[in-house]
Amino acid sequence: MKSAVIVFPGSNCDRDIQVALADSTDTPPIMVWHGDSELPDVDLIAVPGGFSYGDYLRAGSMAANSPIMREVVAKANAGTPVLGICNGFQILCESGLLPGALLRNAGLRFVCRDVLLRVENTSTAFTKDYNDKTVVRIPVAHHDGNYFADDATLKELEDKDRVAFRYCDQAGNPTAEANPNGSAANIAGIINEAGNVLGMMPHPERLADAALGGIDGKHMFDGLAKNLAA
Repeated sequence: MKSAVIVFPGSNCDRDIQVALADSTDTPPIMVWHGDSELPDVDLIAVPGGFSYGDYLRAGSMAANSPIMREVVAKANAGTPVLGICNGFQILCESGLLPGALLRNAGLRFVCRDVLLRVENTSTAFTKDYNDKTVVRIPVAHHDGNYFADDATLKELEDKDRVAFRYCDQAGNPTAEANPNGSAANIAGIINEAGNVLGMMPHPERLADAALGGIDGKHMFDGLAKNLAA
């Protein structure tokens, strides 16, 4: 499986996802600079976390208008799987590939800790290696992770099974106490209508090696390697 990782000024998780993908696929991803205007032919595009352009104006807004994102949008619309994590999720929303927006955390503080997620949709290439409604532990690290969308959009996400992950407690209940940022309906990650674009605030690449304290995130990258293998 061939993959590419987009690198912006201010990215700080590009190396993490590079290592996670290389470990699962046995093929190092191609690192693509934000100022490039072309993408190689790959099976997966990853938009990593960090603080692209210093989060100036609005988190992800400047990155969404960088030259490479025009190509990412075109590839995504043509069916190439795209994974956006944390700032990558913000960029995907700003670029129009996913609906809604990521607002300032409800507590107005940066949140950096492990959270529990319930896997809501196992039909995508990103989630097929998880069991339906299983609870996984994945770290978050964000200041603007409060997912917001209007009522009609939230209804569409629920009705079309486009919520991929939801913040929950140990029993799998999406409680207010389990929600680290105030996200609507405890949403931690969503997919587009075609199912080939996933945006999520938690960082699976930070729990993709036993040396890091767990492998709940590794299932995503192992699954991608298996499901997207040529």
